[in-house]
Amino acid sequence: MADKLMQVELVAADRLVWSGEASMVIARTTEGDVGILANHAPMLSLMVDGVVDVTTAEGETWIAAVDAGFLSVANNRISILSEHAEMSHDIDLENARADLERAHAAGENNDDAEAAAARAWAEARIRAAEKV
Repeated sequence: MADKLMQVELVAADRLVWSGEASMVIARTTEGDVGILANHAPMLSLMVDGVVDVTTAEGETWIAAVDAGFLSVANNRISILSEHAEMSHDIDLENARADLERAHAAGENNDDAEAAAARAWAEARIRAAEKV
């Protein structure tokens, strides 16, 4: 692996979503957006629902929607672990918008955590799909 590249794994609870070499990763944490380049200092951070941008060794950009999870960086290896993760090209935008409408309707009468999580996940999927 070249000195300017990192090994990245994006993992959902049920599968490996993406794996490969990257020159840069951008993810949203509880502290805000973080950009990671090769030789980044080790870190462990909590992620929030949002979008992860991966710039590959070939200069391509891969975008994924993720929900809350963990981001680990050490020795030019990045692990992004979340319960749900979906690559932007796999997202059905109209379905994600319908999911958001259902989540808003479900949360109108009560603002429970489950409805809030459904809204956040739908919004992350929409942002990822629209970013492509």
